Amino acid sequence: MKENSHPEYRDVCFVDMSSGKKYICGSAVETSQTVEHEGKTYPSVNVSISSSSHPFFTGDSTFVDTEGRVDKFKKRYAAKAPSKPVAKEAKDEKKEEKKPSVKKTAVKKAPKK
Repeated sequence: MKENSHPEYRDVCFVDMSSGKKYICGSAVETSQTVEHEGKTYPSVNVSISSSSHPFFTGDSTFVDTEGRVDKFKKRYAAKAPSKPVAKEAKDEKKEEKKPSVKKTAVKKAPKK
């Protein structure tokens, strides 16, 4: 195997920027920053979000979809495309035309062996 082909694997401190929580994990990430944690100096990487600040893990929800996507679509385009009033008789005719004729056939079961 070639020497010096693999990056250095070591303990790295990942710091959540929004909550300030620190995580020690093994990693090969390269960084020039260091941080003191529990009396030991670790290379550090700043992360914008982690399990301590992500809404999924904390239970906080920042965006709540009160209306469904279909309802939003209908509401948005209802004013742009007004529908033409259709007589009740015409609606009944359309329903009758759309119904396909289905023949029911008996299914024969194979005999058990």
